[in-house]
Amino acid sequence: MIFRAKKAALAVSLLLGTGAVASTGLQAATLGDTKISLSGYIKVDAMYSDFSEGNLPSGNIGRDFYIPSLTPVSGDEEGAVFDAHARQSRFRFTSSTSTETGEDVVGVLEFDMLVTPNGDERISNSYTPRIRHAFIKYDKWLVGQTWTTLMDVGALPDSVDFIGNTDGTIFGRHVMLRYASNGFEIALENPETTVTPNGGGGRIVTDDNSVPDLIAAYTMKRDWGHVKVAGIMRQLAYDNGTSIDSTESGFGLALSGKFKVGQHDDIRFTFNTGSGLGRYVALNASNGAVLDNNGELDAIDTTAYSVSYRHVWNDKARSSIIYSAFDADNDVALTGAAVTDSTKSVRVNYKHSWTKAITVGAEYTYAERETAGGLEGDMNRLQFMAQYAF
Repeated sequence: MIFRAKKAALAVSLLLGTGAVASTGLQAATLGDTKISLSGYIKVDAMYSDFSEGNLPSGNIGRDFYIPSLTPVSGDEEGAVFDAHARQSRFRFTSSTSTETGEDVVGVLEFDMLVTPNGDERISNSYTPRIRHAFIKYDKWLVGQTWTTLMDVGALPDSVDFIGNTDGTIFGRHVMLRYASNGFEIALENPETTVTPNGGGGRIVTDDNSVPDLIAAYTMKRDWGHVKVAGIMRQLAYDNGTSIDSTESGFGLALSGKFKVGQHDDIRFTFNTGSGLGRYVALNASNGAVLDNNGELDAIDTTAYSVSYRHVWNDKARSSIIYSAFDADNDVALTGAAVTDSTKSVRVNYKHSWTKAITVGAEYTYAERETAGGLEGDMNRLQFMAQYAF
């Protein structure tokens, strides 16, 4: 048994590129002053989805998890569709190196297979891994890709769906430089502008920003839970090299938190509002700006919020009820009538942990979407999951 454990540990060490033999099995390999660990989970999702206004086509990411802006609002009603995938499964490598200053250097590299190409359901389902997190942390500084500083991971609900409160939450991972101390955070994050053409049409992703997004946040933690307030100032920019060269300012405020209720239950909430938030809110349900009649950027105002209540039935079972909503203030004369004007969703779920490592669950979701022109569509989804965390 000892020989087998050492062989397994060596295999993981070689995979990590260290060549070292792990001292405590698969979870912790050591090389000099560096400790390397492997964690993650395997998650299998299966879901029945019924759309009121036509189904999403095969391969659409809205069939893997809920994306507010993809709920169909026109088309012939079809029957419910069944989908199953294991794409949310992920693995995370974490390294920690002791230094002469007494502060450890921490590195994180995490992958999953969600929202990636090169897979299909005909033969192999061979989806390409993608980087979720890749960052270095030393003392109070962080550099690399991780959750945007505007987001509150601790306010995400306990859901079966990938996000759970998608309509009402800030969600994104960016490359950044961040300083954090005593609950305060300030960061410069990689920018990106999304634009609606004048009169409507396909989203324009410009990549024309000349300055990073500036975000500041403060999190207050107490025995009863936590509250986070964050603000952003950003540049929206579009230069097509010919007739358009425009910049606009964007700003936003995000308030979120988690409150304990009794010994085990909790309430989690988010509220965010601003002008030009674009990609930060509801998975880019609305673009950051629209082009006006003079080819200038006009920032789009949005407001979104969510609230969830989690009840713990016993030491193995819990349930959550989740509501989230999104609203965009579109100037239809500029954006056209097809853009998303509002979305909302409600969920109720049940999760049971057979062991600390194995969890199964089921969740019902009802979602609605309305366009600026008044078209409406809804989705009913029943989702099941099985997850092994390691």
